Amino acid sequence: MIDRAALLRLVVPTALAISPASVFATHGAKAEPPAATAAALSQKAVSDDWSYKFLESLTGEIGPRLAGTEAEARAADWAAARLKAAGMDVHLETFPMTAWERGVETAAVVKPAPQRLILTALGGSVATPPEGIEAEAVVFPTYAALLSAPPGSLTGKIAVVTERMVRTMNGEGYGAAFPIRRKGASEAARRGAVAYLHRSLGTDTHRLPHTGALTYAQDAPRIPAAALAGPDADQLERLAALGPVTVHVTLTPTERQNAQSVTVVGEIKGREKPNEVVLIGAHLDSWDLGTGAIDDGAGDAIVAGVGRLIAALPQHPRRTVRVVLFGAEELDYSGAAYAKAHTAEAGKIMVAGETDFGARRIYAVELPLGAAETPFGRALADTLPAQGALLSREPARHGGSDIEGLRLAGVPVVSLSQNGLDYFDIHHTADDTFDKVDPAELAQNVAIWAATAYLAAETDVDFRAIAKEAAR
Repeated sequence: MIDRAALLRLVVPTALAISPASVFATHGAKAEPPAATAAALSQKAVSDDWSYKFLESLTGEIGPRLAGTEAEARAADWAAARLKAAGMDVHLETFPMTAWERGVETAAVVKPAPQRLILTALGGSVATPPEGIEAEAVVFPTYAALLSAPPGSLTGKIAVVTERMVRTMNGEGYGAAFPIRRKGASEAARRGAVAYLHRSLGTDTHRLPHTGALTYAQDAPRIPAAALAGPDADQLERLAALGPVTVHVTLTPTERQNAQSVTVVGEIKGREKPNEVVLIGAHLDSWDLGTGAIDDGAGDAIVAGVGRLIAALPQHPRRTVRVVLFGAEELDYSGAAYAKAHTAEAGKIMVAGETDFGARRIYAVELPLGAAETPFGRALADTLPAQGALLSREPARHGGSDIEGLRLAGVPVVSLSQNGLDYFDIHHTADDTFDKVDPAELAQNVAIWAATAYLAAETDVDFRAIAKEAAR
């Protein structure tokens, strides 16, 4: 059993253990205007490789971090030690969950032309019988076509949806295709299907399937479900156009009740208003196919790096900055679990933001309604052009899945928009590895998040009140 208290006392590797106080030693003890400090934070971030080395270590020393597993627990202890060494007050928060782990996953066309299919089980999927399932595949070119199929029309069949996801800058294509993965298995089961396959929610043409969680409806049978690599979905489309296709699928995932996940929290206490919190977060867990570099190791590295930079300032900001590395986001536990545990203090969380979209460059920052017109917003707007970004005229509407529960409880959110054109080429695949992250782009993320978090923590702006006034 790992001694967490002992781990928090560990001396981390030299590259990650640079004295936080040394980061801003050249600025002296004299207090700078907030805008000047924000600019200095940004400048320091773009020339600092601490976050990049943090990510290298996380993806190498820990690797994939499936929620509820021993690997996720090790990641939590690893991250806690590093946040503490970076100058933050650290604690761990655990919560119960049902752990899920994939097993064997194979598929093949049996008739008319025997050949292997590349797929991966969806998170939360039930298993097939040990011998697998062999049945005729019914191919639907769109999800809407599946929904149009009448009850009983798929009895004893394997339903296959081959609709393609649209590539977009901001990820809207993923949101539009999301129900295919989330709800498709239950919709197929309502029509009698014995298994469900869909084209991966991805924008690449590689023969790598994209995993992700599903949600079973309570009023439908739970059937095995998996995502096909894009080329294999294409192949099934072509074969089905020629005549009946028989497919064999074997999936052997398992579930473990009474498991637990861990959220790691690091804080830089505010010098004047320690009970008012600016929360920045990312999720520490990942899927198991790759090493979770862009999803969401990069986010962890960004917010950890921000916390380190702010902790190193000669004078802490007025409000507390809270860095949260959420557990079990991929299996849908994180947001609800954190909101439930922190309901009583929701009114003291002044604003929250999450980074969970890889490490490509940020091009715009969206603030709570009305905040752009405040001194805080104007100061932030002045720091962004140096990093190649701007303050958006649009207000932030969704901060991310980890903080969705807080948003629903009334916490204002910020949203930092990134170039997501190629994010879904590797999202949830075995190709999600450290080499996909560019150090300069990662540093630009740290720079902009640092300026945003610091200025939000230094300001007196009441984001709730400003939003209410602006909405009138």
